[in-house]
Amino acid sequence: MAIEVFNRYEHKYMLDRETFEKVIKILDEHMDMDSHNKDHTPYTISNIYFDTPDDYLIRTSLSKPDYKEKLRLRAYGIPDEDSKVYLEIKKKFKGIVNKRRTTLRLSEAYDFVTTGKAPEPKEYMNTQVLHEIEYFLKVYDLYPKLYLAYDRIAYFERDNKDLRISFDMNIRSRRYDLRLENGDFGERLLDGELYMMEIKTSLAKPLWLAHMLDEFNIKRRSFSKYGIEYKNMIKRTEHHEIQYKEVV
Repeated sequence: MAIEVFNRYEHKYMLDRETFEKVIKILDEHMDMDSHNKDHTPYTISNIYFDTPDDYLIRTSLSKPDYKEKLRLRAYGIPDEDSKVYLEIKKKFKGIVNKRRTTLRLSEAYDFVTTGKAPEPKEYMNTQVLHEIEYFLKVYDLYPKLYLAYDRIAYFERDNKDLRISFDMNIRSRRYDLRLENGDFGERLLDGELYMMEIKTSLAKPLWLAHMLDEFNIKRRSFSKYGIEYKNMIKRTEHHEIQYKEVV
């Protein structure tokens, strides 16, 4: 049964290319690269985010409450309907992230979200997480709202498997063709020379990592891929409305 449950802090940082290259050299000394990465070659993660018709989940998240939650469907690369994917609930309470996910076939995941009824449990599913997602779908009237993908390089510390550091780049999104099997394409979300670094751990940062952040003056910042895309979408909508009014 494939199941991943995380309770940890997730601290985010934005790096330019020069800083990214310096950081990578230090990580290579202290950490091992994720098995999905070969010779620093990124792997692709694609997601579908679900929300209510009035975008309640992302609007609530952007208001920075103590508690927030979301539902997304995740795949590695471009799946087909029989591929195994992850349907996951991600919650955050006072800075601590709790992620609970279960493996499903892509077709099973689509049926689950559409009907709100969990599939019959199979050996690769987690029954408890299925129940939690089923309840989530009863609370919220959810629809696929956003496709968001990015390329990732990730590391695990050799002596502390709890610590994970990832770099996301080439973030792209679309609000049409909202099915993972339809392909990996979309509009660029950030400048191509920017990298989003995430430090994920339930423990304190090791001393060498704290020194690295201080040496390169790397500061934490609040950043949500879905949140940035939503803000950009609202700005585009408002701009089009202004242009329409001026023409009328």
